[in-house]
Amino acid sequence: MAAYNLRQQQNRRFWCCCSLLPVLILLIDAQAQQQNQSQDVSTLLKIKPALDTNPALPLLLSWSFQNPLCNWQGVQWMLNDGTPVNCSVPATALNDSLAQDPSILVESITLTKLQGALVGTIPPEIGLLSGLRKLELSSNNLTGPIPEEISNASSLAFIHLGNNRLNGSIPSTIWKLCGVLAELDLDHNQLSGSIPVAADPKARCSNLTSLRLNSNNLSGLVPSEFLKSLAPSLTELDLSNNILLGGVVAAPGATSIQSNAAAPATSPALVAAPSTGSSKLSAGAVSGIIIGVLVATVLLLSLLIGICSSNRSPIASKLTTSPSLHRELDEAEDATTGKLVAFEGGERFNADQVLNASGEVLGKTSYGTVYKAKLQAGPMITLRLLRDGSVKDRDEFVSAVKELGLIRHRNLVPLRAYYHGPKDEKLLVYDYIPKGNLQELIHRSTAYAPAPSWAIRHKIALGAARGLGHLHTGLHLPLLHGNLKSKNILVDENFEPHLSDFGLHLLMNAAASNEMITAQATQGYKAPELTRIKKANTKTDIYSFGIILLELLTGKKPGNLAAGDNDSVTVVDLPTLVKTAVIEERTAELFDLDLLRGLRSPMEDGLLQALQLAMGCCAPSPAVRPDIKEVIRQLEEIRPKIHSPIFTPVSHSRNSPRIPLSPLRDAS
Repeated sequence: MAAYNLRQQQNRRFWCCCSLLPVLILLIDAQAQQQNQSQDVSTLLKIKPALDTNPALPLLLSWSFQNPLCNWQGVQWMLNDGTPVNCSVPATALNDSLAQDPSILVESITLTKLQGALVGTIPPEIGLLSGLRKLELSSNNLTGPIPEEISNASSLAFIHLGNNRLNGSIPSTIWKLCGVLAELDLDHNQLSGSIPVAADPKARCSNLTSLRLNSNNLSGLVPSEFLKSLAPSLTELDLSNNILLGGVVAAPGATSIQSNAAAPATSPALVAAPSTGSSKLSAGAVSGIIIGVLVATVLLLSLLIGICSSNRSPIASKLTTSPSLHRELDEAEDATTGKLVAFEGGERFNADQVLNASGEVLGKTSYGTVYKAKLQAGPMITLRLLRDGSVKDRDEFVSAVKELGLIRHRNLVPLRAYYHGPKDEKLLVYDYIPKGNLQELIHRSTAYAPAPSWAIRHKIALGAARGLGHLHTGLHLPLLHGNLKSKNILVDENFEPHLSDFGLHLLMNAAASNEMITAQATQGYKAPELTRIKKANTKTDIYSFGIILLELLTGKKPGNLAAGDNDSVTVVDLPTLVKTAVIEERTAELFDLDLLRGLRSPMEDGLLQALQLAMGCCAPSPAVRPDIKEVIRQLEEIRPKIHSPIFTPVSHSRNSPRIPLSPLRDAS
């Protein structure tokens, strides 16, 4: 009996082991699979739960072993030798085994402006991605601190975390990335504490061109000498809208430290320290110094008032040789009987403030006059008076202008208000953008205002494309710009572009709209099909954008005049110029010489790709032109690479090596 029971126990153990065998096999297989899979794939799966915590609207469902890597949202992959994984090849895109390749690395993570926005935190595991070059998580709903471990991602050159709700301090370990860091964007968050300095005082971020820390809660002294020595190549520095003390000493490039609430009236370097010695100034000496300072201040203020008075006068009484704005609006009746309708940001204005602002004429067209105006107790504004007879009837105008007044985007000049005069006169009130327009920036460079670099031009092109993209795809119905040209791209102190004059065709009658199209033709921005159909659309906007991109790349002014005819700047038909150069294999000679300085090669720095994109936008057939989403995607892919100054700049002689550009032949 005992022997029988023993055999029964042995049988049960045997069958129990047999039943567990498949489970053991699966565990062993899973372990082997995990050992063979890409470490970066495993890391992303660890990052996913922290980065995407909204159970009602999970956004990273595509990050799964059930999906081929090419379908993982916002992720670009490469091999460990730097070769990009080409997901446009179907065999690669559908390859389920890529995740098992240990040589696969994450090159970039771009998860920005997602519907519903990411809700989560940035986990420390992000530092395990050794090949990660770009981390783009801006315009989401992320909270928590920036992990110190982010500096372990040793290839990270572009960090864009702006427009979130990140808090805590900026980790000082961020400067460990100095060897590769090109752009650090942390603006519009809730970061606090001081601007950190590197543990190594000799640290140099020689590739860093853009540092944006504005609109946070940063406090303490601005480490001006540290920033100056840290980033010798810095072209954009924005520290505004914080609680910082002091200023930046001899900061290079475009710098903004305005709107720091606790900033003292004087620089901290000028604040006197208590004396440790015994010598003191006498009361008479102190009084003399104070009186001298007061006298000098009064004289200086008098001089400034005289200068300002000679250059400015109220718009309502300006220039006897030209009708004042006040009189243009209403010569016979009281202007205050008109009505000022305000949109977001225009609530602080009233009709009397606007009409009595001091200002000057910026420009005139057949359909209106543009003024630069200074409110008596307010900001600088731009006013556009629309000529009588150029606009639609009252009901159509009011409907259209209210639609324009609701449009808001970082790269669009907002309409703040409009004024209806007692005789149906119409005046539009816009923000004033201080640095002028793109046409002036490209074609009027001087020793004091040199021509912009490729990095700046690319930033302007991408920002302008994003503004146009909002008009084409970001509204309930697509809205074309209708008058896109370099003169209508305004540039602020940080080289951020803002499209102006968009949607004016909605306000104009047919005659004024035709005049606008005619002006585009003479200035070289008119799409060829407008000659036949006389009706602009989003594809004609794309053509105009292509001309602007060619203008940025070549440094030449578009138009239909012969080169140099009646203009001090070379005026040419830019698409024809590029086609001819491509056919004759003179592509390298197309680029503005100021653009090439310091770059290694047009191909490597994205210039040729940008030229090809521009010619695609200028294709004669509208159907061939890309839409604005594709334009933005390609511009984002060809962000300029930042090189060390030890590289020799490209030769600008006519004996420069010719660079083949066969794809342009197809695009043109």
